[in-house]
Amino acid sequence: MAPDLPPAGQPPRLALQDVGKAYADAGTRVQALAGVSFEVPAGALVALVGPSGSGKSTLLRLLAGLERLDSGRILVDGQPLVESGAVAYMPQRDLLLPWRRLIDNLTLGLEIQGLDRTEARARARALLPTFGLEGFEQAWPPALSGGMRQRAALLRTVLLGRDTLLLDEPFGALDALTRLELQDWLAGMWQAAGWTLLLVTHDVEEAVYLADRVVALGPRPGRVVLELEVDLPRPRDRGLLGSPSFGRQVGRLLAALGHPSGLA
Repeated sequence: MAPDLPPAGQPPRLALQDVGKAYADAGTRVQALAGVSFEVPAGALVALVGPSGSGKSTLLRLLAGLERLDSGRILVDGQPLVESGAVAYMPQRDLLLPWRRLIDNLTLGLEIQGLDRTEARARARALLPTFGLEGFEQAWPPALSGGMRQRAALLRTVLLGRDTLLLDEPFGALDALTRLELQDWLAGMWQAAGWTLLLVTHDVEEAVYLADRVVALGPRPGRVVLELEVDLPRPRDRGLLGSPSFGRQVGRLLAALGHPSGLA
């Protein structure tokens, strides 16, 4: 089952309204995003897809408060975004520090926030079994598999105590089998925890398989070219990938992104 819907009239967890962002590159102004508007309801899993350079990662950094927008507004629960503490952000790379054991990588964010190391470690240890990392707390990062490193990066993000997570290509660097395993693992974790997730991916099939809604951005400057409400039952399994409904929805996204195999 999907998480319960928020009460009627409740504002969306995240709302982007006519967001624009530009950068200076060798003296030239490069418009990364232009007029981007979409919403992420509380408890939803929304995927963001688009070609390289369409501004997907830039949007996550804006939502995390790591960059300032040039135009438009970002609202969190109906209020202007004023600080990065409203959400937890997981970048593309796991960024585990090779000189810190796993347990001390997991607690880094909590320690930066000023939490006592003993308490931080206790919080991390309590979640190790849930994230499939029990027994590895003293391991060095190079000894961990790619899937374990990604689960560790997500656990470190979750430990910050936010219920809204921004995940930037969390499975992009993994082999195909590990990627499939972690897609199902993430879907189960999301349903159990009731998180609000905004997931960036280049993989259209991954987006449709995981998300309630997929937002597609066109080439730079990034603009919303399609918002697709995914019409697939939950819980989902791999049998859905061969269904006509799944194929049609993937085709709509590919067509919106200008891919020749997309369906009108």
